[in-house]
Amino acid sequence: MLFNSYAFIFGFLPVALAGFYGLGRVRRAWAILWLIAVSIGFYAWWRPLNVLLIAPSILINYALARVLQRYGDSRPGLSRAALLGGIGFNVVFLGYFKYLTFLESTVNDVFSAHLVLTHVILPLGISFITFQKIAFLIDVQAGRIKEFTLRDYVLFVLFFPQLVAGPIVHYREMMPQFHAASTRFDAGDAAVGISLFSFGLFKKVVFADTIALYVTPVYAAAASGRPPGLFDAWLAALGFTLQVYFDFSGYTDMALGLARFFGVRLPMNFNSPLKARNIIDFWLRWHITLTRFLTAYIYNPLSLALTRRRVARGRPVLGRQASLSAFLTLLLFPTVLTMFISGLWHGAGYTFILWGLLHGVYLSVNHAWRLARQHLFPQLNAYARAARPLGWALTFVAVVVSMALFRAPSVAAAVTLWRGMAGGFGADMPNAVLLHLGGLTAWLRAAGIAGSLTSGSAFVHGWLWIAAALGLALLAPNTLEILAPYAPALGVKPRAGAAPWLSWRPSAGWAVALALVSAVGILSLGQLSTFIYWQF
Repeated sequence: MLFNSYAFIFGFLPVALAGFYGLGRVRRAWAILWLIAVSIGFYAWWRPLNVLLIAPSILINYALARVLQRYGDSRPGLSRAALLGGIGFNVVFLGYFKYLTFLESTVNDVFSAHLVLTHVILPLGISFITFQKIAFLIDVQAGRIKEFTLRDYVLFVLFFPQLVAGPIVHYREMMPQFHAASTRFDAGDAAVGISLFSFGLFKKVVFADTIALYVTPVYAAAASGRPPGLFDAWLAALGFTLQVYFDFSGYTDMALGLARFFGVRLPMNFNSPLKARNIIDFWLRWHITLTRFLTAYIYNPLSLALTRRRVARGRPVLGRQASLSAFLTLLLFPTVLTMFISGLWHGAGYTFILWGLLHGVYLSVNHAWRLARQHLFPQLNAYARAARPLGWALTFVAVVVSMALFRAPSVAAAVTLWRGMAGGFGADMPNAVLLHLGGLTAWLRAAGIAGSLTSGSAFVHGWLWIAAALGLALLAPNTLEILAPYAPALGVKPRAGAAPWLSWRPSAGWAVALALVSAVGILSLGQLSTFIYWQF
């Protein structure tokens, strides 16, 4: 069931809230059980088999967590074996459902084998659920989680607002909130929840879905071997960057809003990443909880182990006078490996793997420059003022270029789009546009811009939507900044976030504005479109 559907908005959600608040007035435990039941129903809506696939995994992980809890201190060998077994089980579980077909096709490609590709039903949200279960086992083994029950664990895993596409949450940041939730209607939480959900719905159906109409044909043409011209290639690259931006931002706002209805704050997961001035900052703003997981459970342990190994051998580590070997071993290798895992986690395909590796290279270059600039530019304040605009431009272009891999159905299609962006297939625009530019027409023709018989209105409308979306993404405060005084997410402190006239508050003016935003969003619901991150 999609958040952006009439069935969810006018059917599932009212029933879920009515049952939660109604039962909460009688007995809190009943409200929690109701929340678990509706979460299971939400998960089963797409395909009831989903529940039968994920339920054994939940029970096995719970049993392993109990072993870790009981023997973590008294029998460290057993505890370590249970942890490694749990991680291995979850990786294999995810690998079978998500990567088996890709692995078989890779074997066919590399060894010219003729394996019959296995069609495996992919359980909804399996990537996010798997990461949460792994983090839970590690935290139990490390003693960060002391007490838990089966009911609490099932609620932690299946809580429907963040079940399918995150945020990736930790047990210790969620369960205290569930335990403290009043399970009764709270006007303040409801107002913030409605606002977040309405903003998110508007972003999804008005911006993301509309921009997709102009982006999809160009990628389809590139996949079929029809090369795009300069303007079409950049429209597709910029357009998809903004499409996925508003799609994921919209989903995140809706998830935050839904959780807030139940008195729960999910962690911040999206914070205007296109405003980032370097690629490190971009990943601190884009899918924040994924970055947090990858850093805490993959990058940091690997980097720390490698550092200890070098120290034991008496070899230099990273510092102001870092050697090339230290940089390659302690920074570049763990960074690229972590981002390779990130790419593979996003999707079972060569494009996602290359996208992850490309961002690993981006991050490594950024880290290398940070080490080098200390020597090249001792006056960091003056350097920062001069480099800020250039840093933003380089980061923005790097992200747009990488998004071609994220969207393209094949590596060949991505390369075709890149060639088009570089002008490798020439440049043209519709005659209906070119011939109405007055004095610019002759100059554009002299510059090599040819006319075409394609739709002028589609060309103009596509670029207008991109301009509007880009202006909103770069110049406007984000939803979390607008609602900052009311702490809309974990990690957002209750403070003034936006200009006073843009700061959300329970007032008649904001009620009218949100009513308009909600009406436009609901009336724009047409053909159902899934959120891009729901496929992961």
